[in-house]
Amino acid sequence: MTTPIDETQVFPPAREAEIAALMVDAVDLHCHSGPAAMPRILDHLEATLDAEAAGFSALVFKDHYYLGSNHCAMMEKLMPDLKVRLFSGIALNNACGGINPHAVDHAIRLDGKIVWMPTLAAKNHIDQSAKATKNFPSASKPMLKAIPLTVLDANGALTDETKQVLDLIAEGDIILAGGHLHVSEQVKLFEEAIARGVRKMLVNHPTYVIECSDEDIRSFASMGVHMEHSICMFVDGRGYKWGGDRLAELIGLAGIDRTVLSSDLGLTGSPRPVEGFRRVLNTLLDQQFTHAQIRTMISTNGLHLLNLA
Repeated sequence: MTTPIDETQVFPPAREAEIAALMVDAVDLHCHSGPAAMPRILDHLEATLDAEAAGFSALVFKDHYYLGSNHCAMMEKLMPDLKVRLFSGIALNNACGGINPHAVDHAIRLDGKIVWMPTLAAKNHIDQSAKATKNFPSASKPMLKAIPLTVLDANGALTDETKQVLDLIAEGDIILAGGHLHVSEQVKLFEEAIARGVRKMLVNHPTYVIECSDEDIRSFASMGVHMEHSICMFVDGRGYKWGGDRLAELIGLAGIDRTVLSSDLGLTGSPRPVEGFRRVLNTLLDQQFTHAQIRTMISTNGLHLLNLA
């Protein structure tokens, strides 16, 4: 694995102790460790050991091309004393057949916890290849060109396959994540999801690719949808986009109870996922968030979404 450019950031002793205590029971719903088609700075085992050492409660492996539940099951069997729970989910890109109810059903039977709507194969992601996704990580070796995916038919209504996927998610009581669909698609998606009984919903990095306005974030939160902000976009590294002031604003839009902070880390040129958590906790403390508020965003909300609390 490639060594990350950024080393562990050192804080004053009192702040180090404060951060270490807050990390206990943390949940990362968005860990991009390998093996993966894209270059990663650590593998699933290394991510697990990092999270275990920090006292995390749960870790969810996300890959754009495959369901990682088998890896989770094998690592938990090989390390029976692990305290951190390991999970994965499925991203509905071309590799699994796109918006494929059979793939979703299989993922749920293997204890998958999240269904991400199309990410790098989303039509919205591809349409933004000259701007927002211009520098999105690419595969180490050339792959087939993505077929653009959307949850809408030619008339702008949700496809039957999408509705069937929503029914499966509702039955399995797992998390529906919007992936890289445009906000206009996600509004229709989540409205239908709620009508079909889906109870756990996430908008991934709402201000990146998704193009959520502040009012969109407020609206989603009022519907019961959680905003998942990617830590990688608020700490030093190739994914950095905004400072602590903007993060505080975004949290305020949805509210503490509807905000989840996940790493979205594992990409080259950035810190490891657990180190990303350390850095964003320092930022949150600088922004005067209380310990209780921080724990809600990095632990409690995630545990509820995973049915662990």
